[in-house]
Amino acid sequence: MVLIGAHLHDGDPVAQAKAIGADAVQFFLGDPQGWKAPAFPGEPDEVRAAIAAAGIDAYVHSPYVINVASPNNRIRIPSRKLLEQQLAAAAAIGAKGLIVHGGYVTADTDPQDGYDSWRKAIERINRPLPMLIENTAGGDGAMARGLDGIARLWDAIATAADGTGDVGFCLDTCHAFASGEDLATIVPRVKAITGRIDLVHCNNSRDDFGSGRDRHAGIESGTIDPALLADVVRSAGATAICETPDPAADVHWLRARLSADSARLRGHDSADTHQPSGPPPPG
Repeated sequence: MVLIGAHLHDGDPVAQAKAIGADAVQFFLGDPQGWKAPAFPGEPDEVRAAIAAAGIDAYVHSPYVINVASPNNRIRIPSRKLLEQQLAAAAAIGAKGLIVHGGYVTADTDPQDGYDSWRKAIERINRPLPMLIENTAGGDGAMARGLDGIARLWDAIATAADGTGDVGFCLDTCHAFASGEDLATIVPRVKAITGRIDLVHCNNSRDDFGSGRDRHAGIESGTIDPALLADVVRSAGATAICETPDPAADVHWLRARLSADSARLRGHDSADTHQPSGPPPPG
């Protein structure tokens, strides 16, 4: 069974995750819309100890303002600095990974410039824990919108000089659906590009397929078939985080659905194994 958790941002996220029975938790280290250095929910050693004591996996989501692809050096350079600070802070509390969006370039900029900026960031930023790049829902200049964009981004990563840490991938189901990608086949197609999926953001969408809009819905209340979301999580085999309005309910639903599906599959396997052979053929 995969680990199932939630993004929690009020109070003590680790205690909240434990209270709702989550296996994992994701949270911000400070204001997600601000440029300030990371802010810990307590002393780093204490947070690390609390995570270990709770027996859950923790992930940190970097601020949304980070855009290492930006053609504006007043955004790009501070983005690199803040991203490196976030990586160090996440490592200090024992997180499993740091999630960062792919960013974007402006309409008057060649997208290749943004991918080149990502290559330089990979070469220059120290990564003491896995940095997980997340696909995005919309934007003509987005670096990680749709599989074509992700492929170009991974090509840039592959051509970077020897880096100083791991780069992985976070698959957001709402973002993929909104960008016009078929979720029924998304996992093998992503893995063919990146070689991996380290984390799944299991979110439904409030909007229609290909809308380009990033508006999450609860697993059972959006425009994506909930069974399809469960299939994505099962196929990816990675920890799943619910970034939804009622994450506790979605954690419980997803766990129950995956457990039921696993039991049904085991039952089918057992029936096939013990099926009577029948009488020998005549003759």
